[in-house]
Amino acid sequence: MAGTRVRRPDEIRKSRRSRSHSCWGHLILAPLWAQHGANLGTLLRTCDAVGACLAVPPHDWVPEALRRGNTVPGRSCIHRTGNPRRWLARERETGSHLLGVELAEGALRLADLPPARRRTVVVLGHERGGIPEDIIDELDAVVEIPMIGRGASLNVAVAGSLVAYKLSGML
Repeated sequence: MAGTRVRRPDEIRKSRRSRSHSCWGHLILAPLWAQHGANLGTLLRTCDAVGACLAVPPHDWVPEALRRGNTVPGRSCIHRTGNPRRWLARERETGSHLLGVELAEGALRLADLPPARRRTVVVLGHERGGIPEDIIDELDAVVEIPMIGRGASLNVAVAGSLVAYKLSGML
C-alpha cells in the first residue's frame, strides 16, 4: 500500500491509554480447566492487548507456565482463583456477568456478541472436555464460535482470544 508507514514500538506505546492500576477488572479471561501452559501464555498476551485480566486455575504448573508465557514487559493482571467453582460463585455474587465459550444449545454466535458493558468473566473449559456441565448451568450466557471445517472446536487460547477481542470492542 503506497504511503503506508509502519509505526515504531515507542510510537505505539505512546498512543495507548495508560493504566491507573494493575487490575483493569472490566474483562477477565478465565481458562479455569486449561491443561496446557502454552495456552495460558497466549491468553496472557491477549489480555495485555485488549486490557483484560487473566484468572488462572490452582495447578502446580501454572506459575511456571505464566513465567515462560509472559513475553510482555511489566506486570500483568493475574487473578489466582483457588477453587474454580467457589471463585465463579464469588464473581457472580459481586455482579459479574459469567459468559462461557462452549458449543451448546441456545448459544449466542460470536458475530452477534456485543462489547462488554460491565465486568465480564469469560469462562473457558478444558481443551478436550470443555466447561463442566454443572458450571454451564451457572453461567449467564454461552457464546459459540461457528466453524466450517472438520474440527469440533478451536484451541482454548485461540477461542479465548477471539472472544476477548469481540468483548473489548476492538473487532
